[in-house]
Amino acid sequence: MTRLNSPTARNPTRLLPALQVWQDRDFARGGGVILGNLRSFDRSEGLVRQAVGETPKLPRFGALDLGTNNCRLLIAEPEGEGFRVVDSFSRIVRLGEGFAVNRQLTRRAARRTIAALNVCARKLHDRGVGEARCVATEVCRRARNGDAFVDRVRKATGLRLEIISPEEEASLTFAGCGDLLEAREGYALVFDIGGGSTEVIWVRTEASGVTRIEGSVSLPIGVVTLAEESGDMHVTSEAYSDMVRKVSALLSDFETTHGITRHIAKGDVQMLGTSGTTTTLAGVALDLRRYDRARVDGSYLDRAQFDGLIARLLATTLEERVANPCIGKGRADLVIQGCAILEAIWCAWPLPRLRVADRGIREGILKNLIRAAGNAKPLP
Repeated sequence: MTRLNSPTARNPTRLLPALQVWQDRDFARGGGVILGNLRSFDRSEGLVRQAVGETPKLPRFGALDLGTNNCRLLIAEPEGEGFRVVDSFSRIVRLGEGFAVNRQLTRRAARRTIAALNVCARKLHDRGVGEARCVATEVCRRARNGDAFVDRVRKATGLRLEIISPEEEASLTFAGCGDLLEAREGYALVFDIGGGSTEVIWVRTEASGVTRIEGSVSLPIGVVTLAEESGDMHVTSEAYSDMVRKVSALLSDFETTHGITRHIAKGDVQMLGTSGTTTTLAGVALDLRRYDRARVDGSYLDRAQFDGLIARLLATTLEERVANPCIGKGRADLVIQGCAILEAIWCAWPLPRLRVADRGIREGILKNLIRAAGNAKPLP
């Protein structure tokens, strides 16, 4: 947990004399994406907006999720029973790039990531955030130098990264996106396709809206790991099928434990997906000229649409995927790998449609922080 009430936290530039240089470089090349209150943005270009110093009337909280592929920050303040987003930042940093070679984070990937974390530290300061939680997931869990990287981040930015367990990652993910489930008796299959791992969560739902996690599994495979294993920017139909089979083999134990297909046959299971893969596919399916979170979050994707998207994407070149505003340069070489993971999940558990969530760990962290501070009602 990072409490931003110390001299160094209030003024992160004391730790970072080169911070402004990084910001200027990042701004010039359009390397970051700041959502804030913006409804849409073009993933093929990126968008940056500079925050200014503020003295908020309400307490503000920050949530940072550092994954294998992405660094994402959300800043919010309490509003009613939820929260209002004040600012948001997302940048694809590829922290896990080259990890498969020797199970270590590379210097180049670490430098890229710390540059993004510098921006996050500045935003937390400029937006008047009093308390923040910064978590790191799969690649930092597995890296031999993960703890050393966390220490380096603390010294360079003042941010205290917390490497969380797969179980807590699943819990935070569900806390952030579970509101999109329909309130009815039955079950839900929730998943998050990440860069270095894929979380699958089995949830019991009730008509009252109460939900309970029955079990979860963290598969040691994500879009970055699949991409690095293949080592080819052009994915053939055969290579795609091989990826699907590889992921499918990892799902059998979870099925055996929970008997999910038996419940699917009864018609009492819903499916919810939160990840860059699902939001990207939803944006492409909606034929958006610019990515629009308001239209994507909570939308549905059925199996026929998904099959059509796979066929379309396999027929495209890398350059064509880069040009798509809902894919962009950062995801163009990873979206097909994400499709393979999603297809394996959908083949294992053939549900008619998937609900798409553009929310997850960060929102889960914020809900917990706000509730712990006494600024929100407890969960039922």
